[in-house]
Amino acid sequence: MSKARNEPQWLRFGSGEGYFDRSHRPLQCLIFIAPLLIIYQVGAVLHPWSAVRGQTHNIIAFELMLNFFSLFGAVGSYLPPLAVVAILLGWHVARKDPLKFEPGLYVAMGAESFLWAVALVILFLAVAHGMTMQAVSHPVEHVMNKLSWQTQVVLSIGAGIYEELLFRLVLITVLNMILVDLFGMSVTKAIPVIIVSSAVLFSLYHFLGNQQPTWGAFIIRTIAGIYFAGIFIFRGFGIDVATHAGYDLMVVGLDIMSHHHG
Repeated sequence: MSKARNEPQWLRFGSGEGYFDRSHRPLQCLIFIAPLLIIYQVGAVLHPWSAVRGQTHNIIAFELMLNFFSLFGAVGSYLPPLAVVAILLGWHVARKDPLKFEPGLYVAMGAESFLWAVALVILFLAVAHGMTMQAVSHPVEHVMNKLSWQTQVVLSIGAGIYEELLFRLVLITVLNMILVDLFGMSVTKAIPVIIVSSAVLFSLYHFLGNQQPTWGAFIIRTIAGIYFAGIFIFRGFGIDVATHAGYDLMVVGLDIMSHHHG
């Protein structure tokens, strides 16, 4: 544990050799989500069906990252995925984890992510009874009906990557530094505060688009934020990203099926 002495306690998961620990490791998370990074980059940035009336649609979190980099004079759609790679590789080097490629591990992580996503869909089908899933949960509600199914799929994947990067990996780490390192709060007391605070900010973030704020949408997204934060802290960034992306993909699938049967 000495190699992780300066990390927050919840970031020290991964020191063992079992599935639970190995699935937490930054390098394994990076390899696991690499296909999602590629799909979003190609689909949303380079492919023509990502545009509607000449405008390319990206996840707001992706645009926020582009704006952040532009403050320092750096411009390019490759910067957000490069930041993801750099953060996870830097974290891997700092932890001194073993350098391994484990296909079986990634299959297991995918299966676990699928189960977490299904559980969230079931939860929301119960909580949001009578409300359209798309109206309360998808990252691009205000233009979704205008987009092809391919673009909906790509944006769902992008939400999983970049919203989890900003609101879980970055925000939760910053909140941990403020509450635990700066103010000396115990980890036991800090984690619930961190989870709820990050979830509320995650929910409010979705109103940066054109959708009108509603209490129903705010509450459901806050619940989702709490769910994703818990997965991030206790199951790792890779499974968290895949769960979020998988959930959004299921929402898209349910919406497409409802329109076909309608």
